[in-house]
Parts: sequence; C-alpha cells; structure tokens
Amino acid sequence: MSKATQGKQTAKFKLKKGDTVVVISGKDKGKTGTVEKILREDAKIVVEGVGLVKRHNRGLRGQTGRIVEKPAAIAISNVMFYDPKEKKGTRVKREANKDGKNVRISVKSGTTLA
Repeated sequence: MSKATQGKQTAKFKLKKGDTVVVISGKDKGKTGTVEKILREDAKIVVEGVGLVKRHNRGLRGQTGRIVEKPAAIAISNVMFYDPKEKKGTRVKREANKDGKNVRISVKSGTTLA
C-alpha cells in the first residue's frame, strides 16, 4: 500500500461506466443519463446531462471568454440503475451464472445486465 492511499478505503459499487441511471433525489430528480465517471474515493458519480454547473472560461490569445456547462459529480446514493424493460429504476444484485462468472441482475425484471 502506497503512502498516498494509506488509511483510505475505496468502495465497490455495482454501477459501471456506461450504465444508464435515473436520479432519485435532488434538483434533477427523474432525469436519466449515462455514467461518465465514478469517483470511488468520494462515493460520487458523474452522469451525462445531470447536475450541470456553469464554468466561466477566460479567453486566451485573442479568443473571447465563454461560459461552459458541464456535469458535476453527484452522490452515488442519489442514483439508481435504469431498467429499460420496466422503464424505471431498479436495484442490482450479483449472482454466478452457469460458467461460474458473476453477472449483474436487475432485481425487478430479473434480466442480466451487460
């Protein structure tokens, strides 16, 4: 264990980059989007089109400045996996399949997830 990670624990989450999630609380409640980034140390997640903040950029070398909207990190507890079959949020569980590999399964519909 390196000195930088000493004393820190990184959590394991059932969501992965590229999953579709639905926001279940906060100002963007009800919105859906895909996961762009997972910040394990902070237990936060960056979702495309959710939690947008405005960033003021200064112009460089003759260019004019501008205001850019980009997604900010939100708490991972505020999102839920979006089940396309049920058209709403669902919990995710892990089970071993026939080959012995662990796969993610939607609790509501029972379908396996990629």
